[in-house]
Amino acid sequence: MRSYPRNSPQAAARIVALLLIADGHVSRSEMDALYGRDIEHELGLPPSAFGKVLHTLCEDLLMGMRDRRLLTGHIDDATLAALLDEVTDAVLRQKVLYFADAAATADQHVASAEAWVMEAALKRWHMEEAAAQA
Repeated sequence: MRSYPRNSPQAAARIVALLLIADGHVSRSEMDALYGRDIEHELGLPPSAFGKVLHTLCEDLLMGMRDRRLLTGHIDDATLAALLDEVTDAVLRQKVLYFADAAATADQHVASAEAWVMEAALKRWHMEEAAAQA
């Protein structure tokens, strides 16, 4: 899997993209939720760059895919932790969680794979208490 510079807009966008494809389906409502909240501008991405990050993530996952039903089937806890560790800035982490939550709840259903990504981020970033109070 490609790596991005720590705290880069692309590293942040990839985490949102991973949540977006986690359930194996990207819905129009999820994309509308992200673009309606101006994801590219808010994360510091140039126009159309979120789609490129999403596409690159899918390419990387396809390269590692072996007899799996979902693209995210080979992502284990260690790989997810490595992706999450590329974002260390507290403000950027909050933005990632904001957009991830928007995508996960846009279709009125949070799939277990989406919840797995969100819970991993909250735990890895030591934000469980803040989420419980929200």
